[in-house]
Parts: sequence; C-alpha cells; structure tokens
Amino acid sequence: MRPSRMLATSALAAASILTAALAGAAIPAHASTVSYVALGDSYSSGEGAGNYYSSSGSCDRSPNAYPVLWAGANAPASFTFAACGGATTSDVISTQLSSVTSATTLVSITIGGNDAGFANIMETCVLDSTSTCEAAVASAEQFVQTTLPGRLDTTLNDIRAKAPGARIVVLGYPDFYDTGAWFCLGLSSADHQALNQGADTLDSVLAAAAARHGDPFADVRGAFAGHELCDGSGWLNSVTLPIDSSYHPTATGQKNGYLPVFSAAA
Repeated sequence: MRPSRMLATSALAAASILTAALAGAAIPAHASTVSYVALGDSYSSGEGAGNYYSSSGSCDRSPNAYPVLWAGANAPASFTFAACGGATTSDVISTQLSSVTSATTLVSITIGGNDAGFANIMETCVLDSTSTCEAAVASAEQFVQTTLPGRLDTTLNDIRAKAPGARIVVLGYPDFYDTGAWFCLGLSSADHQALNQGADTLDSVLAAAAARHGDPFADVRGAFAGHELCDGSGWLNSVTLPIDSSYHPTATGQKNGYLPVFSAAA
C-alpha cells in the first residue's frame, strides 16, 4: 500500500473511532475478554424455539435462544444462561442475579411481560370476547405505566450494583400481529390491535427505564416487521393450547429477529 494511502486509511480509522466515542457508542472488546450473563424471561430462555435442555426443567432454556447463539458465534470467556420462562422482575433478583458478579462485562435481559400478566391476557384474548380482551390489555397497560417502572429501576440498579462495569442490554418484545394483513384466522382485528398496543406500551416503558439508567434498549419490533403472526413468513408461534409457546419467537425468530438486534447492541 502506498504511504499516502496508508496515511489516509489511518486517518479515516482514527476519525471513525473518535466519532464512535463522541456518540457514546461502545468500542467492542475482544470476545475472549467478555463475561456474559443472560437474564430474563421466556423471550430470552427461548421458550417456543424448541429442543429445550433437559436440565433446564420448567425454565425451557433452548439452544436456539439468542443468548446461546450469540455465545456460540462470539466465544466469550464465560457464558451463564440464567434466563427462565415465566420469570418476573422479582424472580430475576431472587434467583438469577446470583449469576452476575463484578467480573461480568455483558448482561442481556428481557423482562416485564410476566409482571404485567401478559400470559394470562393472551389466554383471555384467545378464549373470551373482544371486549374482555381489550379490557384485560387496558388493565395491564395501566400496571405497566404506573407500577412496572419502579420494578424495572430496582432490577437494573441491582444488576449494576453486582456488575458495575457491565454493558446491560435491555431487549424489548415484538408486535404480535401484522394488523395490515388482508386475511388472518383466529382472533378479531380489534384483538390484534389491542395486543400490539399492549406490547408497544411495554416496549416504551422498557426503553424509558433503560434510558434512565444509561443502558442500551434493543428494540426488536423493526426486525420482526413483516414476520409477525398473519404474515406468510412469521417468526412467532401462533396460538397453541396449552398456550405457553404462543406469541413466542420460533427458532427462526430467535436467530433472525433477536440475535442481530442483540449483536448490534452488545
């Protein structure tokens, strides 16, 4: 390479690093120095993605979940898969937080849906009338806007206290339905809109909590756009009975929806 070209390339690289630093972006360390802990609920454990580890019991931890896929692709120095299906903020604090230490450098978490009772809401929407579904979602939104922020603050504060130097990535939830689809079996269009609005409200509260604590919020709704329920190439499980896997990402949703968004934030 010619000296002039080498100087230009070096200047460009230096400018890129400076720009990233000024923008507050993290300059990634070598993966071999990363100590990663995956916390949270079923969207992080991989419920709905199949092939669960037998040792995970009712937590339904899947090798197809985005934390496992990220660890497999990046070979961190250590990886602890603590996420558990059905977990609430209090569960994270009482049973998962022990996995986080002062040596932890990266944490991922999806949380809040179970605090708001969205599993019961989805079951209500599947089994009952549209008016009952809408009332259940509205009640959950009220909880999410008034009570959940304090719980999220406590959870993020406790994680930070255990791992002062960690990058804590808060991931959101996808919209469930493509409300613009011309035909969709199952729930009414009003139900679809109500459930999407509930997910959007939850994501807004999660994003605000992450911002309060200076942590990145990884919004997966854009990645799932065009792949919600009622789309031909959906990345979410449709309504099933029992309802546990319903509205959860498939293995493809974890790989093509959650993984790239988390990778960009991590």
